[in-house]
Amino acid sequence: MDLMELFIERHSVRKFSDKKVEKEKIRAILEAGRVAPTAVNFQPQRIYVLESEDSLLKLKDCTKFHFDAPVAFLVCYDNTVSWKRSYDNKDMGEVDASIVATQMMLEITNLGLGTTWVGHFDPSAVIEKFNLPDNIKPVAIFPIGYPAEDSAPNPRHYERLDLSETVKFI
Repeated sequence: MDLMELFIERHSVRKFSDKKVEKEKIRAILEAGRVAPTAVNFQPQRIYVLESEDSLLKLKDCTKFHFDAPVAFLVCYDNTVSWKRSYDNKDMGEVDASIVATQMMLEITNLGLGTTWVGHFDPSAVIEKFNLPDNIKPVAIFPIGYPAEDSAPNPRHYERLDLSETVKFI
């Protein structure tokens, strides 16, 4: 599918089949994130692949939005590596991690898999359960797998505001 078609067809998947995600697909998704642009090319993203039964159980203690996926990515950034804007010290790590995550999300769809961006999680629980050091900041969780046969886009998925409502030419 072409890129615009991919943008339009990608939707949040919240119900997964039991089919295991192949290692080569996980690697391709991680590669899509690796080549993403980051501020000053500092590459502060840190991705944790949760695939063991133990890790997936820990995830359930951090969010109810795990959807029993067979794999999950915990997308973080290292705030000792991320670029800080000079005039106000704004940390661009969360932006960088979000760019990386978006490219990963698109590759997930491109590979015939599904996910949804989970922002509703307890960061303290994530840090504790996965023993993250102080400099690693969680940004998003991606439950990943093959969509269940009855998985479908949210009815509002294709509802989009007109450009005139979100864009201003000045």
